[in-house]
Amino acid sequence: MRAARVPVRVPVRVHWALRSLLFVLWLAATVVPWALAMLLLSIFVRGPRLYWPTMGWLRLAVWGARVICGVRHRVQGIEHLPTAADGHAAVLLAPKHQSAWETFALPTLMPHPLAYVFKRELLYVPFFGWAMGRLDMIHIDRSKRLEAWARIAARGKELFAQGIWVIMFPEGTRTERGHKGRYQSGASRLAITCGVPIVPIAVTSAKCWPRKSFLLRPGVIDVSIGRPIPSVGRKPDELMREVEGWIEAEMRRLDPEAYPEAARSVPASMAAAS
Repeated sequence: MRAARVPVRVPVRVHWALRSLLFVLWLAATVVPWALAMLLLSIFVRGPRLYWPTMGWLRLAVWGARVICGVRHRVQGIEHLPTAADGHAAVLLAPKHQSAWETFALPTLMPHPLAYVFKRELLYVPFFGWAMGRLDMIHIDRSKRLEAWARIAARGKELFAQGIWVIMFPEGTRTERGHKGRYQSGASRLAITCGVPIVPIAVTSAKCWPRKSFLLRPGVIDVSIGRPIPSVGRKPDELMREVEGWIEAEMRRLDPEAYPEAARSVPASMAAAS
């Protein structure tokens, strides 16, 4: 009699690693031809006519994360954003920053062109950075703080005047799941200087795509968009504290497992209610 075949089970982490490797290969295989096409197109068109075709690759990246790695997402609060009915009034988006996922995904979720504020070193990333350099973005040299702020303020005014939304990570860099970085006042200063409201955004991307890692795990990323916070007549630090308070409270609601103190507070609040 033939011995029964025992199915070989691949360890979960190995399975994740193989799918993540396939995803990285997907990014590499698609970004090269797409970036070259955008560089060629940029010879003839600029502005929104170049922005939307470029966003096509970001959609491919988000699609690849979902299909290859099982990284899905759900969005709430999209109704808080300005709509075409009011001319897509200019706003400054201030998202939580945990991984590369929101860098790819947020422009695909927004109904209006965005301009990122980012470190200029990204311009040197082959193909991806070269294509970014052809868009209306704000790249800065972090080592020259005064010059960087002057550039942000000047370009921000130009972009807001054109109705383009600016997106700026208030923590400045990616933070680990369950952690909070130092919220800097650059975003609130820009909003006050230009007289536009800030839209806080909570993103739980580290649940599926951890900081400084390409090992993706299947799951659902929550994106919660808050109501615009007016900036007129506010002080930068005060305004940023309000943005920080909303984002961090929302992060604890969306991902209580990452915040033990939030998880412990749920039974207590339920007991108090009863």
